[in-house]
Amino acid sequence: MANITAAMVKELREKTGAGMMDCKSALNETAGDLEAAVDWLRKKGLAKAAKKAGRVAAEGLVAVESAGHHAAVLEVNSETDFVARNDGFQAFVREAAKLALTAGDSIETLEAAKLPGAETTIKDKLQELIATIGENMTLRRVAKLSVEKGVIASYVHGQVSEGLGKIGVLVALESAGDVTVLSQLGRQIAMHVAATNPVALDASGVDAATVERESNILREKNAGKPDHVMAKIVESGLKSYYKEVTLLEQPFVHDSSKTVSQVLKEAEGKAGGPVKLTGFVRYALGEGIEKEETPDFAAEVAAAAKG
Repeated sequence: MANITAAMVKELREKTGAGMMDCKSALNETAGDLEAAVDWLRKKGLAKAAKKAGRVAAEGLVAVESAGHHAAVLEVNSETDFVARNDGFQAFVREAAKLALTAGDSIETLEAAKLPGAETTIKDKLQELIATIGENMTLRRVAKLSVEKGVIASYVHGQVSEGLGKIGVLVALESAGDVTVLSQLGRQIAMHVAATNPVALDASGVDAATVERESNILREKNAGKPDHVMAKIVESGLKSYYKEVTLLEQPFVHDSSKTVSQVLKEAEGKAGGPVKLTGFVRYALGEGIEKEETPDFAAEVAAAAKG
């Protein structure tokens, strides 16, 4: 039997909202496998759909930068939150985000990019910063969006400085319509994305493995039903799932009586032409990264004193 710790139970509770004993039972039933335990709870009807990408468990900053019809979002991690408030660190993150606009779509190409008017690369600059501040830092991930016509709107949540914060969102609106209208609409949708964390633009963008997982959960929760009934249950369940997790089908956070898709359609009149949402990116600081628990320094000091 797997050794189920209090930390494991706590993490499962945070991911599912299920009770402590139910979480412990789920972990025992799945030999401590967290994702399998989430599924076990959902099959028992004890947990809500897991929509979070993962625990926010790293420090640093997320930056957004735009120029014309192009924009980039970049995450740079540090060991502590103190570094995120450091002027030198903020300047570096902002500089790296600007270079990301033209440096390719990967961390490797960004690291090799040279600072303006210098032979120093972003990777070299980061190493210098690490040596100066005395804390490990990493360029974690970068993404870019572009449109031929229209706007790339952005939103930064938990902003600590212009374009720098805890969550960074880009939204691409392809349109020949009024730029002012598009910019306002794009920012509202970007705020919606920050709040709801959709997994894809529409149903076609949901990962096949995720669809299969959701289908299996529905089948197991309704085991014993005739095949023709089961097929309808799975179809209906997936439709409900898509409404929860795909951007275009989600109720708009600024007006829940409409979906994002309906809001886009209604905006065409004001914009003066068709408006198509072609993509989005949402980076939340540290999502999916496990963070070591903070040591109990008081206990350590007490133990050392006894020694």
